Amino acid sequence: METLLEQIVADFQERPLPDLTRRRVALPRLPGKADVVIGMRRTGKTYFLYQVMAETVERGTPKEAMLYVNFDDERLQPLTGGDLHRVVDAYYRLYPERRAATAHLFFDEIQNIAGWEPFVRRLLDTEQVQICLTGSSAKLLSREIATSLRGRSLTTEIFPFSFAEALAHQGVEPPTAGRRPGAKVRSLLENRLRSYLFTGGFPEIQGIEASLRIRILQEYVDVVILRDVAERHAVANLPPLRALIRHLLAAPATLFSVNKFYNDLRSQGIACGKNTLHEYLDHLADAYLVFTVPIHSRSERARRVNPRKVYCIDPGLAVSFCRRPRPDAGRLLENLCFLELRRRNQEIEYYRTARGEEVDFLSTDLRGERSLTQVALETTDPATRRRELRALATAMDELHLDHGTLVTLNEEGRVNTDAGTVEILPAWQWCLAHAE
Repeated sequence: METLLEQIVADFQERPLPDLTRRRVALPRLPGKADVVIGMRRTGKTYFLYQVMAETVERGTPKEAMLYVNFDDERLQPLTGGDLHRVVDAYYRLYPERRAATAHLFFDEIQNIAGWEPFVRRLLDTEQVQICLTGSSAKLLSREIATSLRGRSLTTEIFPFSFAEALAHQGVEPPTAGRRPGAKVRSLLENRLRSYLFTGGFPEIQGIEASLRIRILQEYVDVVILRDVAERHAVANLPPLRALIRHLLAAPATLFSVNKFYNDLRSQGIACGKNTLHEYLDHLADAYLVFTVPIHSRSERARRVNPRKVYCIDPGLAVSFCRRPRPDAGRLLENLCFLELRRRNQEIEYYRTARGEEVDFLSTDLRGERSLTQVALETTDPATRRRELRALATAMDELHLDHGTLVTLNEEGRVNTDAGTVEILPAWQWCLAHAE
């Protein structure tokens, strides 16, 4: 085993770091804390590790100061938690000088090794190390890490490519902040935003033909069903689980009621209890396949009894499960905007005014500052424009905010209301502004 471990260390040192599209995500990298990278499968967690390694080298750290181990490597079976010290010992045998300086340890899919937690805690306590862990979101959830590492970790989420990252992957340079693009660049950005709306941001499917892309995305979901839900939570009754997933992914950015869906299943002769459906929904959220958003209310009971809005991890995934000839572009745009807010660590709710008008997002940032965002594919119809602006203005007045944002596909402008200013932004501009 020692020979194999030394070979794995040497192989990593010999391999060049791969070329990649830089993600607009940064790790905290605080001394004494392990960085934990979580997210849905196939979102690019391993390549994000390579990015962190490259950035570390760029800051002057030699590659010899790094150890990378992928615990999906079948040669490491049947390694146990009690054997993990042998991995680090092999590294220090090859690079003994690193015991006197900081070593950067990257452990990929470490959850495959039962009993890994005490090993990581011991390293943090006894060695000069900076540790970064990744793993399947189904087995390496943030709350599990918090329990396992007892406050010794910080979690970073990885999503599929954002619109800005997808542009970078395609070699498109977005306009610099504060500079208005010309007609040629604006047309290109509008075109790419529309494409992104239907393609999504999973790295592997960028540039792949539509029918093959849909097959790949559907296979992603099959893996989530089988490994991250059924296997992990011992789910044997798969028909209602699959029906739930199809329903949620086919109708993103809509209100979802467990009671209503339960009745729909009964009418189809599919047996499943309401409590079980609630559990399934939690499992899918744990696996980062879907997200649920509550209504804004000071009453906890109101938050519980009102249906939640459901969004999926990627608009392209929603397209791959759409049962209609043409997906609802307005819903896809709202889903895209939700993900942009989520990437910015916003706490997100939907808002309903006293008159029953709905505003898509009331988001609160880490400083406690609140923002209202409404999403509409287009507002060229006067009645649609009045409805969207009225809902925003009413919400602004009720929440004592003097600014709101209306995100559309291509429109731009500014409207003054009695409550304050509503800025109308094309989606490409709003996404790029949030990415800065």
